[in-house]
Amino acid sequence: MFDLFPAIDILDGACVRLTRGDYEAKTEYSRDPAAMAVRWMDAGARWLHVVDLDGAKSGHPVNVDAVRAVVEAAASRGVRVQVGGGIRTEEAIEKWLAAGVARCVIGTAAMDRDFMAKAVARFGADALVAGLDGRGGKMAVRGWLDQTDVPLVAVARGLFEVGVRHALVTDVDRDGTLQGANLDLARAVQAEGLGAIASGGIRSLEDVLAARRAGLAGAIAGRSIYDGTLDLAAAFAALREEETAC
Repeated sequence: MFDLFPAIDILDGACVRLTRGDYEAKTEYSRDPAAMAVRWMDAGARWLHVVDLDGAKSGHPVNVDAVRAVVEAAASRGVRVQVGGGIRTEEAIEKWLAAGVARCVIGTAAMDRDFMAKAVARFGADALVAGLDGRGGKMAVRGWLDQTDVPLVAVARGLFEVGVRHALVTDVDRDGTLQGANLDLARAVQAEGLGAIASGGIRSLEDVLAARRAGLAGAIAGRSIYDGTLDLAAAFAALREEETAC
């Protein structure tokens, strides 16, 4: 099943989009992330992808109230939410799951196989998504501020071995650019056994359908739905038509 995830990135309590992960290159769209969540659910979203950008930078959840408001709005519609940003401890995972979050995205801490193995054992593979984000196919961590030399594919291989089954794959150089997602990178991660969600660069319906036809688990739509290059309701309708045809 392919899922399209509208993104709600929260910085200082506001709904924003960054370009290539640059905190200084932000565009603010709303001071009410929960209202934005309602907008995307009205368009037909089954999942919401929420990122605490301040948390990603600091290493611990920051925009807790804003994220909780989104989760509560989603729960009233039966819509699931996955949350990322600063989730680097079992305690943080436990708190978000207890708050009604369906899946936690683990980015920086995904580099620690032992931590991920313990998290899978405690919370289950379906509650976790490895955030495999990078430049040039190599991991970027701590809110994408630190670049490593570790290949994303190698991280994916190790995580599959300890029971991780979901991955969010972001080509940071394409994030917020509307240049199309790096489907080759997402497919390479999926080849290691993880269901890959492509993120970064989705611009149009054609990009969404290309991700589905590539056999991926899903795609994240961010700037495209805020700027209007992707009509979210039309995208969900087109995906339903393809599912029916199959």
